[in-house]
Amino acid sequence: MAGNPNSGKTTVFNNLTGARQHVGNWPGVTVEKKEGICRWKSHNIRIVDLPGVYGLTAYSPDEIVARNFIVEEKPDAVVDVVDASNLERNLYLVVQLLEMGARLIVALNMMDEAASRGYRIDAEGLSHLIGAPVVPMQANRNRGTLELLDEIAKVVNREMQIPQLIVNYGREVEEEIAKLERHISAAGELARKYPPRWLAVKLLERDQQIVEALQTSEHG
Repeated sequence: MAGNPNSGKTTVFNNLTGARQHVGNWPGVTVEKKEGICRWKSHNIRIVDLPGVYGLTAYSPDEIVARNFIVEEKPDAVVDVVDASNLERNLYLVVQLLEMGARLIVALNMMDEAASRGYRIDAEGLSHLIGAPVVPMQANRNRGTLELLDEIAKVVNREMQIPQLIVNYGREVEEEIAKLERHISAAGELARKYPPRWLAVKLLERDQQIVEALQTSEHG
């Protein structure tokens, strides 16, 4: 489970796991790690609550923990809890997750707050645009939890394919991305571990962790 701070992620996590939770720390850092178990139909689902982040660029321990878990552990599904009343800001993380190739489900939370502000959100239309399931929710009243579990089961069972989102950054940037992708694809292990296009974008952003990983791969 991923999401911006104050998106209601903890409430969704609690609704899914109840008392079946364990709290500790991520290895090597003081960032809190919460895990829980949810039983749904024929599934025993292990749910990991990632730190609340606005993005996945490695500027903070929280962002590094969240990003590394998704790209290295490759979870069967990533639920991004989105604040429907602040949709534009929250969609930045949605796009980053899709660019990473995550098997994404958007939990569109706080629909009541969005309605109170006069917002009307077409969840089906949003799902069509991003190519991933979108589940309207009101977690503080435990609404939408069963629908979310159904979508998780579909994604885990591979009943739907979620394509990697391709954002077109314009001709000049796309040319540089293509050059870097070719170079990265020849790097072997790193290209198998991470989506090459995502790595190329991170290199253009001068993401220090990715720069160091690529240098280590080349020298290794």
